[in-house]
Amino acid sequence: MIDELGIRDLGVIAEATLPLGPGFTAVTGETGAGKTMVVTALGLLLGARADAGAVRSGAKQAWVEGRWFVADDGAVAERVAEAGGEIEAGELLLGRSVSSEGRSRAVVGGRSAPIGVLTEIGDDLVVVHGQADQQRLRSAVAQRDALDRFAGAELQAALSEYREVYTRWHAEAAELEELTTAHDARLREAAELREALDEVEAVDPQPGEDVELGERSDRLSNLEDLRLAAAQAHALISADEVVDDAPDAVALVDGAKRQLERFVEHDTALAPIAEVLQNAGFLLADAAAELAGYIAGLDADGARDLEIVQERRAQLTSLIRRHGSSLDEVLEFRRTGGLRLVELDGDDERIEQLAASVEASAAEVDRLAGVMTGLRTEAAGRLAADVTVELAALAMPDARLSVFVDADHEPAMHGRDQVSILLQPHPGAEPRSVSKGASGGELSRVMLAIEVVIAGTDPVPTFVFDEVDAGVGGAAAIEIGRRLARLAERSQVIVVTHLAQVAAFATNHLSVIKGTDGRVTESSVRRLEGGEREAEMARLLSGLAESDSGVAHARELLELASERARTG
Repeated sequence: MIDELGIRDLGVIAEATLPLGPGFTAVTGETGAGKTMVVTALGLLLGARADAGAVRSGAKQAWVEGRWFVADDGAVAERVAEAGGEIEAGELLLGRSVSSEGRSRAVVGGRSAPIGVLTEIGDDLVVVHGQADQQRLRSAVAQRDALDRFAGAELQAALSEYREVYTRWHAEAAELEELTTAHDARLREAAELREALDEVEAVDPQPGEDVELGERSDRLSNLEDLRLAAAQAHALISADEVVDDAPDAVALVDGAKRQLERFVEHDTALAPIAEVLQNAGFLLADAAAELAGYIAGLDADGARDLEIVQERRAQLTSLIRRHGSSLDEVLEFRRTGGLRLVELDGDDERIEQLAASVEASAAEVDRLAGVMTGLRTEAAGRLAADVTVELAALAMPDARLSVFVDADHEPAMHGRDQVSILLQPHPGAEPRSVSKGASGGELSRVMLAIEVVIAGTDPVPTFVFDEVDAGVGGAAAIEIGRRLARLAERSQVIVVTHLAQVAAFATNHLSVIKGTDGRVTESSVRRLEGGEREAEMARLLSGLAESDSGVAHARELLELASERARTG
């Protein structure tokens, strides 16, 4: 239940606070005073699309805030918690701002949240019926939704199971069609992929092989230079024979060590240096041995090895050119291509499996659709009877409502049923669909009757009606007011109305009052009681708020409404 609604700079309303609370709240006011802004404000709190044109002229932004009383557990509490908001002592604050540039921001339980969160929460809090919603009742979808709400939990459970099976069946059928339709193309793809993979497997590239081959190619291409450099280096380090009396490095280091060892006994500081020279000699000897081994290891037939390396590199280059931009990509192609080939080679088996699964799912879809048709057909009879009773109480005593379920349609997400609501306004008239034959006033009463009936099986915390009495007057308007009062016994009801006969049944009467300084129109909201309420009722009845006869008539209407509300 929404306890209070705050509005600032929305339409012609500069600032207003609407005390709502339980029961039946009627909102009235002069034409152009901004009554519909109340419904607009609620719509914003429920995630409706923001319109920068609704921001009051001269204001930077409009702001709407609502305080709801909600349970500390349940779907609403869970969604608020997911959004990071809080419900304190059963109170939930929702807020929405709309800037003059069109930007919008939502607040849920004290935390900023996506606008979509308001929509999700609003679905569990409020049902709004404006004139557009009355027109929506003319659509087959809205008529089916109304029947489904009335049918209750058993149908919702069947619908949920059906949708799960239908979704699986639809996805499998689509895959089967794709595989069957593209079978020849997939066979060609498999053949081409197998040929490419055979080419890669014939070469059998290894990770990092291209780098290794590049290094070998460079080495083999410079074999003679490498042998000459190594030989010269070996000769300088450790020559087998002295050339031109030039000693090698090993001999020089050994000579230096011996010179120091001769005088170590005179200065022990020379000992560590002599030891370093000894170690240097060992290292030079090791280097000489390694160079000798390197020289011995150089293949005399390097030209033949180079030819083999170059040929292998050419094979890898060809693979890279055909199957990737690098050897790593070729290796990845071999991996993913193999997986894809397994998938393509399994088409026949997959098609067989899918065909069996699609057939089984189709049978289950048909079975569950039949279950829903049965539930809807049974509920249709009860809904028609109950709404017909309500219409009699809404000054349509001879009207008869019929609800037909036509199951002769292709399965869809909602089943295979098309629902039609037909109205026979009086005996002898041909029943016609409310989508074509109902007047505005009849449609208003049919919608209200349906909501009153559905509320018994699918209760909603709050109903909001905007101009539910359009096209209605006299006794019919009184009965609409009485039925709204009856609905308010189970749910909170908020009604924007221009009829005194409807407002008379309200337990809470709010008036949107228009004021102007000649340049700017600003409206405010006031709760009416006693004489103020009688004056407003007189204005609604005759347009004269201060007429004695109008006030007397208003007082009489209020007493009548009070009496009828008590007697039901």
